[in-house]
Amino acid sequence: MRVPPLAEILASARVVALPLATRFRGVDVREAVLFEGPEGWTEFSPFVEYGDTEASTWLAAAIDWGWMPQPAPLRREIPVNATMPAVAASRVPEVLARYDGCRTVKVKVAEAGQTLADDVTRVRAVREALGPEGRVRVDANGAWNLDEAEHAVHALAEFDLEYVEQPCATIDELAELRRRVKYMGVPIAADESVRKASDPLAVARAGAADLLVVKAQPLGGVGRALEIVAEAGLPAVVSSALDTSIGLAMGAALAAALPELEFDCGLGTASLFLGDVATPPLAPRGGVLPVERIGPDVAQLDALAAPEDRRDWWLERITRCHALLEARD
Repeated sequence: MRVPPLAEILASARVVALPLATRFRGVDVREAVLFEGPEGWTEFSPFVEYGDTEASTWLAAAIDWGWMPQPAPLRREIPVNATMPAVAASRVPEVLARYDGCRTVKVKVAEAGQTLADDVTRVRAVREALGPEGRVRVDANGAWNLDEAEHAVHALAEFDLEYVEQPCATIDELAELRRRVKYMGVPIAADESVRKASDPLAVARAGAADLLVVKAQPLGGVGRALEIVAEAGLPAVVSSALDTSIGLAMGAALAAALPELEFDCGLGTASLFLGDVATPPLAPRGGVLPVERIGPDVAQLDALAAPEDRRDWWLERITRCHALLEARD
């Protein structure tokens, strides 16, 4: 991959801060950098706690999307799921109302400061709202230990789970949990064990997951994510990393290029924002997203501009990550 000069990236860089309708992943505001390459607008938005080495892979993805031609799409729209933050059960209808036509809901569980009883109540409310034909999946973000995960799967199985995403943090735990709950018919999905691993294929080789959750930015771009899925030989769900509409378009391109797409994808997260950089945002309509490049609305870039100190922080971060990519190149 050709790494463009830093000045070329910074020339169009805009740092934005998007307010969330509901606290999600511990944040109320999502920050991102948008910039324009020869192929169009692109996004760099690694979470603020990530170190430069990890964040540089996200910059590689942003450069790939903005500077390189992408794989040909095999489909023109992507079915997507609704995402349910770790809210009280009483707020479930309010959150679901933000997702037009979605038949699948991913429910966040194992939130710090909450209990399994809270999770059960939330998942029950989602199942009741969807009815028996809807699909429910849960995501623990690796927060349970092995025994807690086994207990949670038993407690939640009555809601006919499509799968449990990253119930435990380590590959060994995932493999053992998969063995313990196999008789229940609840598949195990790996997310962090793919996108945050030095070897994203280790989880597949260990037989520790039934499917992979892949994200374009953390894996270095659409092409690299496609290679990982092909080498793993497992079904894949494409998900967002709480991207703006610019990054969601990158994720939709990845989903569109997969040879098979069995599951609804976690790319409906623009519905979590109170404001987005595109008009209209790339949010689900009738449960699907179109596959297309998205450009920002200039007025929205101005309205959502991050404070000057945060702008400086992000541009300094790009500068450091760019140096790492140049050194690799």
